[in-house]
Amino acid sequence: MSSGLLRPGLEGGLGSSREARRGEASRKMNRATVLKLENLVHLHCACRQLHSLPYKKVHRAQWKPLHPSAYPTLSAQLYSQLWQTNKFSSVALSQYRLLATDTWEEKQKQKLSSIKPKVKKEVVEIWQNMTVEDLARVMNKDIDHVYETLLNTNVDLDSLTSNSVLEEVWVKEAIKKSGMTYKQRKLKEKRKNKDVVKRPPADPALLTPRPPVVTILGHVDHGKTTLLDNLRKAQVAAMEAGGITQHIGAFLVQLPSGEKITFLDTPGHAAFTAMRARGSRITDIVILVVAADDGVMEQTVESIHHAKNAKVPIILAINKCDKPEADPEGVKKELLAYDVVCEDYGGDVQAVNISALKGDNLMALAEATVALAEVLELKADFAGLVKGVVIESRIDKGKGPVTTAVIQGGTLRKGCFLIAGKSWAKVRLMYDENGQTMAVATPGLPVEIMGWKEIPSAGDEILEVESEQIAHKVVNWRNYAEQQEKIKQDVEVIEAKRKKHRDEYKKQREMYDSLSWKMRKQAQYEAGKDVWFLRPKEREESDRNVLPIIVKGDVDGSVETLLNILDGYNAKDECELDILHFGIGDINQNDINLAEPFKGIIYGFCVNADSSTQKLAAKKGIKIKLHNIIYKLIEDLKEELSRRLPLAVYELKIGEASVLAIFYGTVKKNKNVPVAGCRVQEGQLNRKMKFKVIRNGDVIWKGLSTSLKHFKDDVQVVKAGMECGLSLDQYTDIKIGDQIICYEEKEVKESISWDPGF
Repeated sequence: MSSGLLRPGLEGGLGSSREARRGEASRKMNRATVLKLENLVHLHCACRQLHSLPYKKVHRAQWKPLHPSAYPTLSAQLYSQLWQTNKFSSVALSQYRLLATDTWEEKQKQKLSSIKPKVKKEVVEIWQNMTVEDLARVMNKDIDHVYETLLNTNVDLDSLTSNSVLEEVWVKEAIKKSGMTYKQRKLKEKRKNKDVVKRPPADPALLTPRPPVVTILGHVDHGKTTLLDNLRKAQVAAMEAGGITQHIGAFLVQLPSGEKITFLDTPGHAAFTAMRARGSRITDIVILVVAADDGVMEQTVESIHHAKNAKVPIILAINKCDKPEADPEGVKKELLAYDVVCEDYGGDVQAVNISALKGDNLMALAEATVALAEVLELKADFAGLVKGVVIESRIDKGKGPVTTAVIQGGTLRKGCFLIAGKSWAKVRLMYDENGQTMAVATPGLPVEIMGWKEIPSAGDEILEVESEQIAHKVVNWRNYAEQQEKIKQDVEVIEAKRKKHRDEYKKQREMYDSLSWKMRKQAQYEAGKDVWFLRPKEREESDRNVLPIIVKGDVDGSVETLLNILDGYNAKDECELDILHFGIGDINQNDINLAEPFKGIIYGFCVNADSSTQKLAAKKGIKIKLHNIIYKLIEDLKEELSRRLPLAVYELKIGEASVLAIFYGTVKKNKNVPVAGCRVQEGQLNRKMKFKVIRNGDVIWKGLSTSLKHFKDDVQVVKAGMECGLSLDQYTDIKIGDQIICYEEKEVKESISWDPGF
């Protein structure tokens, strides 16, 4: 009963309290108050439920037989009110929670707004076999910063250079100390080969005869270009610098009989070995020119080897037979030693005696060439896609990149899309050797092609593709393939350097293991004390003697030849040769700007530099050296390298004396100074010069003298046969029988030891 009477009052009190508290919570309720209220309500509900339990037990014990509906009103009212109380509490608490949550979230937002957001760390991409230079580049720091991050680690900083490979743990440590994070570079999926596919050989029934491609080989100044001049009635030799050919020339010669022959004239100079080899690979027949008055020479033998390696038949042209000292038979006999057997001696090599200067017997040489071409049955497919070879390439001011090529298959027309190396072209115009426009170029003909996007290299194979899109795909694939090959080679080099570094470190450790730690530190200090206080980057560059150069040439073959010569440079221990850049075309302002930071020298071969470029070079102190003959350029380069060498100090002997006795006297207020009593045996002793003491063949002292006396007089010079007293500066261990040499030090200009071979 009491519980039933309290419920209405409790409900009313709670209802009024609910409204009052709701109004108050909208102004100043906080989360702590709501939590306390929630606990009180739950406690009240628990008490009410406990209070109702005795009624249930009593009714069930005393009135079991009664109808179950004896107390329906009480039970329903009890559970209904209990449910309503619980419902009321949950509704009230949910509203209080909502109000408190809004207030709490506002306060949290205010707190968060006052906290500064964290700075996102820079992410650096890393990969295996990273060098110090690679790490500095991806971190956008200098190399010295990398060294500083590796301090207080187990890395041997003294042995590190910019090209040293770092282990992955040290790479991560350097990035961590720099306040950055790292991620591994993803391995790229292997790309599909999109290179151009060569077409299969054509049906022999569809082949058509073509002009032969003939290469003229031989020693320098044996008359190759003069022979070609007379064949095509042009004065090319008069225009050649120094009278020697320095490029591959491709010319079409039409004989009076109507036959056509494509001639390739290659340089005979020793430096142009690669050009001669390339010419022999492209050719069908080799004409070997040998001077009758000079015989077989170095480049003659080299030309024979090129022809035999390319498996090309040879025709022997014995030139200068009009000279009185000519000996054609002697030339034939000399060639027997190189397996070149003429028909006169039972071989298969045709030999023709000619005079290229006078034009004697040139038609017989041409007829021999045509006859051999007929025997070889030279044919090609004039239909289908174009195939050819780049003979030479250059940059023309009006035409842009231009190549000289020989077509080997197909018919080249304007608008064709070509691939050569890593360059492609849409043919805009074609020219013959005389600069005349050509409509088509058929197999066997030389042609100049205009329309290349970049300059292809001499010797590259030319292939035609169907569209510009295919050309782009092929070039991209070739660039990718070359990059992958370079990465592979770099990894091999890095592994080799790593192995070398480990071996040196192991050897050094074995050497120091037997020493105590004090002796080890002292030995390390003595070994590196000259560069101990230098920064690591300065240590690497402090002792370098370097000549930076830029090489520019008129055509690709000339640059190739110069680079081949420079590849044989073998005096790096005296002065390093650093090729900053090489290219084709005239020297421009970009070359000047590139050479300026390195104080480099620009060498130009058969190119020019306009007035504005020369003024800019003079303003920035950059030397430009232009040459038209290759051996003069190399001589100039050798002189410049020699200027970079330190002067050599030579000892020039002036006189020699022997010690006969030892005296003690006063010299410059110093008492009991040993004085050597000497007799001059040759030359003279000069007090101002330097002296050295020789004992048992070994030099035991070098320095200056403090006094030189003849009897009691101080003298400047004592000549041969005279006796004197000589005291040496801070040296007292002189003995009877010692030899004293008076000498003068002279600085002499050194020459670089590099021998380019010509």
